[in-house]
Amino acid sequence: MFLMVTAGILALILCLGLISVNFLWTGENKTRVFRILTFADVALILIIICGFLIRDYIPSTAVEILGSFSTVFLLTQLFCGGLVIIALIVRAIYRQFHKPTPYNPERRRALKYSLLYPAMSLAVSLYGNRVERMEIVDRFFDIPISKLPPELQNFTVAQISDIHLGAYFSIERLERLLDKIAAAKPDILVITGDIFDDVDLNDTAIKLVDSYCEKFKYGVYYCHGNHEHFRGINHIEAELSKTKIHWLVNKSARVTSNLYVIGVDYPPAAPVMKSGGRGQQDELFYSQTKEYLEKALADVPYNATVILLAHHPEFFDVAALKNIPLTLTGHTHGGQIWGLHLLEIFKYTRGMFQSGDSYCYVHSGCGSWFCFRLFTPPEVAYFKLGAKG
Repeated sequence: MFLMVTAGILALILCLGLISVNFLWTGENKTRVFRILTFADVALILIIICGFLIRDYIPSTAVEILGSFSTVFLLTQLFCGGLVIIALIVRAIYRQFHKPTPYNPERRRALKYSLLYPAMSLAVSLYGNRVERMEIVDRFFDIPISKLPPELQNFTVAQISDIHLGAYFSIERLERLLDKIAAAKPDILVITGDIFDDVDLNDTAIKLVDSYCEKFKYGVYYCHGNHEHFRGINHIEAELSKTKIHWLVNKSARVTSNLYVIGVDYPPAAPVMKSGGRGQQDELFYSQTKEYLEKALADVPYNATVILLAHHPEFFDVAALKNIPLTLTGHTHGGQIWGLHLLEIFKYTRGMFQSGDSYCYVHSGCGSWFCFRLFTPPEVAYFKLGAKG
């Protein structure tokens, strides 16, 4: 499904790019731009595919430059096409209520101020690539919990997720992020997967996170994402075992006498995007989520307050059945573009969800699938526990 969505987005970009050419240029200029744009798009897509296949052998700097250029170039076409379509709709409506001017096919086909459309689109693409993607915001939430023990009142959890260490997120940037969170003094830091995503950097990153464990009163807690399974999961676990990081693979960790953090692995049957709720694969995924959660809860006292760490947001479906008060997830990146938040690509895409007395937060991520964000900045989420009135 992920490949189908990606192919669909690329096809849409190509179509919108050609639509833009058709309505922004005329005569020989239109033909010339049409040919250049078609050649550039096809060449760039081939370069992206080849680069993806050999990405582990390309220097991170080259990947970042190529990724940024490709993203800005393609998204400029996407946004430009969108602006052109909006302008055409507005023009059509305007002409319904105004006396038509003498017919001139070239003038009627070309939009006024044609250079303004690609200029505005380029500005938006550069903003999402160079500004918003790099600025991590803080978000704060109060979580009401029934029968919360008095000692857990105002207990604060900080969450990061989906860092995707590598070309778009360096070790130095990770260190600055950890410094920022430690300065806020939450009681614990939780990491909900897809952080260790570069074979050459993972060992250094694990040691770096380990060095921050004592800067949080009750330490650092972590669960695997799907990308850790792509990057040598056995080696990652061997290195984690040498640290003070509480890495939770279908098991629990006692934080205080009344608080347990549990973590589940990323199920092999998990859909990359939204499950359909039917079919053999979805049934297997759902059975794995129940199995993993049961294992994680095995050593947790019945009356304990529980926080679940799960990379895939659909663990919330089974967590709510167990009345787990807070589930923290990631995986979706919040769509990275606000408009994608409105599409049903994921069952739970971004933000807070509630079922009964159970809450689930889907983190927008700190890193990127592709190096662009628009109205979906990277974030650190803070959750303050409080007694439900």
